[in-house]
This record gives sequence, C-alpha cells and structure tokens, in this order.
Amino acid sequence: MTKLLVIHGPNLDLLGKRENDIYGTATIEDINAEISRVAAKEGADCEFYQSNHEGDIVDKIRDCKAEGILINPAAYTHTSVAIRDAVSAKDIPVVEVHLSNIYAREEFRHKSLVAPVVTGQISGFGRDSYCLGLKGLMSIIENKKDASK
Repeated sequence: MTKLLVIHGPNLDLLGKRENDIYGTATIEDINAEISRVAAKEGADCEFYQSNHEGDIVDKIRDCKAEGILINPAAYTHTSVAIRDAVSAKDIPVVEVHLSNIYAREEFRHKSLVAPVVTGQISGFGRDSYCLGLKGLMSIIENKKDASK
C-alpha cells in the first residue's frame, strides 16, 4: 500500500465554519474522509496533518517518510519560502491543492511560492481538488515505480 501524507495549512481546521461562499460547507473531517475513501480505491493509505504554524509544517515535510505529499499550504502558499524550501528538498512527488481558484481571487493570492517546486497543482474544484490531486499524485508515483522496474 502506498503511503501518502496530506498536509492542511493554516485555518483549514475552520472549514465549514468560515467563508462558506469561498471554501464550501465541508469540514476538514469531511474532506479527510473523502480523501481516505478515494485513497483506499487507489491503493493508498493517508496520514493527515493540519497545522497553523509554519515551522511545524516544515518539520512535518522534512521528517516525512511517505512516498508522496498532497499539500494545501493555504495562506502560506503566498508567503512561505520555508515551506517552499522544505518541499524542494524532498525527493518525492508533491501536489499542491487549493479549494478555491487562487488565480481568480485577490491579486496577492495569484502567486504561489510553492508551485515552482511541486510536481503539480490543482485549484478551484472545492473539496474535489483534494481527490483530483490525490489521483494525480498516485499516477505519478505509479509511473515512477514502473520506470524503475
């Protein structure tokens, strides 16, 4: 079974309670349950992690033993060189996801510092962004395994 790490950044623990017009009504628990369901069908097992603290997210990425990471850096997308550098230092596929289309929002959200160092990015599909990102991540991991045979 493929091991994946799913990281939820700051304020995502408030999903379902804040700005439902932007982020929807699903809670982080709802999203994690959906990810788990899809992951099981794809042959993966997910560890979930949420933090509002940049350094904790950096440590989690650095210490990660998973075969791939699905990350929603949330507000740190636009500000964290530290998370960018932690992702860049990992030699595993990383997919960045966002519930909203960050390019259709305020101008300061149009730049992702993380995007240049991730394998791929999915944004704007609400809670489905996570499952789409997971499927893409699994495809990348499987292709990598096939290529090494």
